[in-house]
Amino acid sequence: QVQLVESGGGLVQAGGSLRLSCAASGRTFSRYAMGWFRQAPGKEREFVAAISWSGGRTYYADSVKGRFTISRDNAKNTVFVQMNSLKLEDTAVYYCAARWDYSGSYFEPTYDYWGQGTQVTVSS
Repeated sequence: QVQLVESGGGLVQAGGSLRLSCAASGRTFSRYAMGWFRQAPGKEREFVAAISWSGGRTYYADSVKGRFTISRDNAKNTVFVQMNSLKLEDTAVYYCAARWDYSGSYFEPTYDYWGQGTQVTVSS
């Protein structure tokens, strides 16, 4: 069982930056690939980024590529997403998720555990 707790969300102006964190419980964090997803009002949840359990492979949605960077610290059971050059359309609730596998995945059903989410609001 893995529990995930996101933090770092908030209100930021367009063009600004935020760093989200996701702290995981359990001693096997390094055996989980991790992902970030987001859900904007009135829209379905969508993939943002993912990282393999070693951190050696990363995956990004086209909409965030070049602006967001996912990373992890296995010693601290934490995964991060650094979000730069934020746009209005990045406004959403951001969720982290864990997958018992080496590789990250773009697909929600392949993740085993989910956090409660953290709100990111980008203003003009």
